[in-house]
Amino acid sequence: MVIKTKHILKVADEVWVATALLHKENPSRADFSVAEILARAREEADSGGLRPGVYVHVVQHCVANRAPNPGRYRMLVETGKNRRRLYRPGDPCSPDRQGAKIVPRKEEIPAEYHGLVDWYFKEYALRRASPEKADLLLALRGSGKELWADEHADEYVRRLREGWE
Repeated sequence: MVIKTKHILKVADEVWVATALLHKENPSRADFSVAEILARAREEADSGGLRPGVYVHVVQHCVANRAPNPGRYRMLVETGKNRRRLYRPGDPCSPDRQGAKIVPRKEEIPAEYHGLVDWYFKEYALRRASPEKADLLLALRGSGKELWADEHADEYVRRLREGWE
């Protein structure tokens, strides 16, 4: 599905469309490199190529789990160094991005892309990543339990506090 944008999209919406197309075309892939997203956006762009702001939107402005600088969209999530995927409700998010835009508004994008927005809400947003990948801190749950495996937690704390005043 190649649709020429003729730069009528907002840059953030252009980034979302390119990433959504990658996900829809590659349903078994969890995420994509920044370079892959840029290449897909370039495919969708007209002969003028990518606008200068596309790269910084993929790297920073659209990334929910990065501090806003200055863009505060929640369209992508950084899954690793130079890796991104579409944001899903419940994903890690910078507190300063709460309530920010997640998907393009249909009235602001060509009708050819409306199906992507529908696909996002009906399919993609409902899928959950594994908890270990979604939040690395939650993945640590239960680690260290061997420290007091042979004694009750209260006994362990009491032993640690021996000699305190």
